[in-house]
Amino acid sequence: MEHQAEQYGNKEWKRELPGNPFMEHNFVRPAGASDGKAVCVLTARPESLNVYGYIHGGAIYTLADNAAGYAAHTDGRAYVTQNGNLYFVGNQRGGTLTATAQVRHRGRQTCLTDVAITGENGKLIATGSFEYFCVRQTVQEPPENVPVPPPETVPPENIPEP
Repeated sequence: MEHQAEQYGNKEWKRELPGNPFMEHNFVRPAGASDGKAVCVLTARPESLNVYGYIHGGAIYTLADNAAGYAAHTDGRAYVTQNGNLYFVGNQRGGTLTATAQVRHRGRQTCLTDVAITGENGKLIATGSFEYFCVRQTVQEPPENVPVPPPETVPPENIPEP
């Protein structure tokens, strides 16, 4: 995965964006972003699976939305999701999924992105597009009063190995 992040060049890109507790809570991590492109990775855990043992569609959608959002944010402005469409064409039992997103159109108030989710073997899992609305012309840190529990709140014995 590191090779995909490096292809975007900017190794310090993550410092430009505020933290995303929802993304972290869902085991999604950014792998790289630059110039309208972004890559995020989901390493499935038991909480990421549906009752059939496959990665839950909601986890895949979260991965797609975050990768597409990071691609939108590469212009330095702040965005929120306005609309999202994701087409599921496959799935896998656990493992790692990679979302690769690219800006298709950037306007004054909106940004349209395309995203593809692939599995460990490169198989297409889902594809879609997301539209974002620009809420600020600059990215700002989240408010101080947003509660984010420290990692220590989960007992180590309850955290499965990746």
